[in-house]
Amino acid sequence: MERLQKVMAHAGVASRRGAEKLITTGHVKVNGQTVTELGVKVGKHDSVMVDEMPIQTEMPVYILMNKPRQVVSTVHDDKHRKTVIDLLDNEIRERVYPVGRLDYDTTGLLLLTNDGALANQLTHPKYEVEKTYIAKVQGIPTNDELKQLRKGVKVEGKLTAPAKSKLVSSDQAKKTAIVSLTIHEGKNHQVKKMLQAIGHPVMKLKRENYAFLTLKGVQPGEFRDLNPEEVKQLKKLVSLD
Repeated sequence: MERLQKVMAHAGVASRRGAEKLITTGHVKVNGQTVTELGVKVGKHDSVMVDEMPIQTEMPVYILMNKPRQVVSTVHDDKHRKTVIDLLDNEIRERVYPVGRLDYDTTGLLLLTNDGALANQLTHPKYEVEKTYIAKVQGIPTNDELKQLRKGVKVEGKLTAPAKSKLVSSDQAKKTAIVSLTIHEGKNHQVKKMLQAIGHPVMKLKRENYAFLTLKGVQPGEFRDLNPEEVKQLKKLVSLD
């Protein structure tokens, strides 16, 4: 059993405070009865309606996945390609969805959840949640080029936010390099476009970190539940707790 306002927030109806206001002003019904008190608790079998519209009352689920290549990070795909939901292989009964996206050919750390409020906050640019990517690129970036990434580069006419960049290794014979790039923006194909902007197209790309979370112990195609402390830390990052 969870407090009603918490269930509403998890369903993405409103923030916790917004949900409390909806309750106290008579917008919420539980099992057909209008509720105006904040102490009410509900379970997954209870019916909750906000302004006569039902909401999901299932318990929140938080999953960390190591997405392999050639898998799309969507719930459904019109081209019938394998999705990250397919990788769950019916082990998760609740309906979850990805927090943001990784490209079809990009691998690495992806979060999935049914907690709409947290998902929205994690992807909102104002919270500046950091993501670290490891890229194999053509050519070997110079210090000056890496400094450009730290200051921001022009992508489609707009300056990107400053990033953390580092040359991890280089192969002089093959003229390739491994670069670490940490960003807090989440525009479409952003890492690829930033590295392209300094003249080093991406050959392979992997997301290794999402905030404090890593892929330790999770092989490509595998997933695990976040533990309560990890969920608490994520919420603290976006001031939801």
